[in-house]
Amino acid sequence: MAGSYGADLVAKIMIYALLALSLELLVGSTGLVCFGQAAFFGIGAYAAILLSPTDGSAPTLWLSLLSAIALAAVYALAVGALSLRTQGVYFIMVTLAFSQMAYYVVHDTPLGGGTDGIYMYVKPTWGWVDLDKPAHMYGLIWLSLLVGFLFLSQLLRSPFGRALSGIRVNEQRMKATGFSVYPYKLAAFTLSGAMAGWAGYLFAIKDGFVNPELLSWHLSGSVLVMIILGGLGHMRGAVLGAFAFALLQELFQAEAVFGSYAKHWHLSLGLAIMACVAFMPHGLVALPAQLRERLSGHSNSKTSVDTLEEHA
Repeated sequence: MAGSYGADLVAKIMIYALLALSLELLVGSTGLVCFGQAAFFGIGAYAAILLSPTDGSAPTLWLSLLSAIALAAVYALAVGALSLRTQGVYFIMVTLAFSQMAYYVVHDTPLGGGTDGIYMYVKPTWGWVDLDKPAHMYGLIWLSLLVGFLFLSQLLRSPFGRALSGIRVNEQRMKATGFSVYPYKLAAFTLSGAMAGWAGYLFAIKDGFVNPELLSWHLSGSVLVMIILGGLGHMRGAVLGAFAFALLQELFQAEAVFGSYAKHWHLSLGLAIMACVAFMPHGLVALPAQLRERLSGHSNSKTSVDTLEEHA
């Protein structure tokens, strides 16, 4: 029983890690703080069920996956085309507004089943892959996270990725050198939405159930906290942040550890995250460098900020 719970928890965290990677592409690599990532995640999840055959037969895995990713990407393209014409806090609010619009579509219309959500009765199959087997499901999620991580790592090393880095550092200078930054930002926004839809698809077929909470702003905020906790500007930081956030949440919800106080886990989690940000301003990814600096005793010759930047 404990083993199956642990495997399910790790699978859920890996899905959140893939979602965090999608947001890292926007926030850490491009400098676009998006507060509507849950919309793309939820669209991918709902697509996994709504696009299933109505005759009760099992959908084809690769076909349903590509369809879910495509739908999330199309919505991200539409949202990005409009929201990227704004900047700063206005961009954040516009992405939030589009996310809430998607939320209310599935919450208040028969399309998404309302607050009751929708169940998936037959999981997708492809050849020998049977997602009703936990090992196959776990393997698919792990492979998806690995492919997503490697893809983004290579993408950010490409000329496209370097252009995104230039936009993040100084967008006006990029424009002055002749770059049309809008297509680059739109491409990054669309790709980020597609990856979030990929994560949502995996979440839906893992649990076999979706509800409107998958599109809520709470999830968008949680994913943003994950990448900040792990360390902005690092792919591995997004993965570390997702694991740290989920494990802290599980810890503070454990009645065996905190007793009746576990029902106030939101407060404990918030205080823990505040402490992490205060003592690890560069995130978990920079923690080894921070510890080495303190142990070396050379803080007088070099500021901690310079040291962290060199190791990051």
